[in-house]
Amino acid sequence: MQHLRRYREIVFVFIKYGFGAIIDNIGILKHINVRRKILKQTNDENIAKLSRGERLRLALEELGPTFIKMGQILSTRPDILPKDLIKELEKLQDKVPAFSFDEVKSVIQNEFGESLEEAYAEFEPTPLAAASIAQVHMAKLWSGKTVVVKVQRPGIEKIIAQDMRILEDIAKFVDNRTKYGKLYNFTKMVEDFKKRLEEELDFRIEGENAEKFKKNFLKDKKVKIPSILWTHTTRRVLTMEYIDGIPLNDFNAIDEAGLDRGAIARNLAKSVLNQILRDGFFHGDPHPGNIMVLGDGTIAFLDFGMVGSLSPERKRQFSKMLLGIVYKNSRMITESIIDLNAVTLNVNMKKLEKDINNLRNRYVEIPLEKLKVGEVLNGVFDLVFSYNIVIPNEFNMLAKSLITLEGIVEKLNPKISVLEVAKPIAKQLIPKMFSTQHMKEEIINATMDYSRLIKELPSFLLNFLRKTEEENYAVELKIRDFESLEKRVDKVFNRLSTSIILLALSIVIAGILIGSGMSANAGAEMYKLNVIILKIGLAIAFVIVLGLAISIFRSGRL
Repeated sequence: MQHLRRYREIVFVFIKYGFGAIIDNIGILKHINVRRKILKQTNDENIAKLSRGERLRLALEELGPTFIKMGQILSTRPDILPKDLIKELEKLQDKVPAFSFDEVKSVIQNEFGESLEEAYAEFEPTPLAAASIAQVHMAKLWSGKTVVVKVQRPGIEKIIAQDMRILEDIAKFVDNRTKYGKLYNFTKMVEDFKKRLEEELDFRIEGENAEKFKKNFLKDKKVKIPSILWTHTTRRVLTMEYIDGIPLNDFNAIDEAGLDRGAIARNLAKSVLNQILRDGFFHGDPHPGNIMVLGDGTIAFLDFGMVGSLSPERKRQFSKMLLGIVYKNSRMITESIIDLNAVTLNVNMKKLEKDINNLRNRYVEIPLEKLKVGEVLNGVFDLVFSYNIVIPNEFNMLAKSLITLEGIVEKLNPKISVLEVAKPIAKQLIPKMFSTQHMKEEIINATMDYSRLIKELPSFLLNFLRKTEEENYAVELKIRDFESLEKRVDKVFNRLSTSIILLALSIVIAGILIGSGMSANAGAEMYKLNVIILKIGLAIAFVIVLGLAISIFRSGRL
């Protein structure tokens, strides 16, 4: 009830863009006191002409930052949304009117405990860019260093907190009251989304992400990460080194500067692949607006609010998958999927490997330099989803990053393939997979697992023995597909029984016929008796066979 107005606003926006039937099917309308007739009151012809993807994108943009961010995350979930919606959600624009310079001053005053004039020697009132969560200004420190300052939009935390509580309520409602909750754990998805948003709202975490990238690329002279000015950075204000470069999508400026597009494309692809395969810490949104090119061809990454992180185990799993794609080895791809520990018991692994092999055959004749890693990954993930295998969230973000990278590389130089750049990096991974260090880690992990097993085994056995002493304790053994096995056995026995009965009747009738033939000369009375006995025998045989047939057909186990 506390957020009823916002609930209604959300519902009316989705109805406005043609999603009223879905809202009605979920059953939310009656809980927020909205009459169903409102569904018929929105017939905008211009909106009706748009595709469902365009309508969804516009609805999320109208609802504000929380829903824009949610749409951006959903664009990495092909297991939930079809391709046409994902393609449209990737276009979500996070651009809104800038907030006033007085509000900027107020935020900095509250965060630093001093005025903007005291904190910065110069500060440009007009922002370079404005988004729903923050806007960016040029400034200069008293030391003379030129910087960019990211200032959080006033009141945005309160708005997002309110929307998150509403999304949590809706997720619980859908999980508990609809069939969709049985397919997807929406409550868990909203929890993950909330955590990611909270991290994005804390600019100190973004600063730490930038520092980590800077450390990882310390020896790479062709990758530039801006330095963070921690003396001028808080939860709601981020100050970083200003980088004077050319936006990656400004191809005319790149050409006018005499830069080699091919070298830039290779450098970019190599840097992103190293982030994923070497460091296990990668940029989650490497679109052209977040990347610049310096005068010597150096790549500079900006905006570290959305990053992906891979544990050593996940890094090995994806490396194995990428090696399988590079070498077109379906067994290696299948093993990498099994290693995710997301495969349920009812998955037919032989069939899965066969399907992956068929997928591989589509690309086996395509040269590596023309093969699209995004296309192959999407094909693998689509196939895996059809088996109800859940791909980890970090892999979905990783796939989106690689697809975005591939699009940029293709525009810079269509002759360069991301997989071709990945091959030498992938080759370096093979020795690491069988290195003594890796084997040592595996042995240590296995030893710890066995140690835990030995430690917990006595208490487990003790509990098991105590349960066996209970009067109501029962052990149930279930045979997989037992019912189908039982039906097959029944069919065999029914047919065998029918054959035996028919054989017995045949012998009896044959005996009667033979007896009749032998007594044919015994007189007319004996002959008539034999004919009567033969007819009675045939009638009994017919009734027995008919009854047996009806019984078998009724059981359905012929």
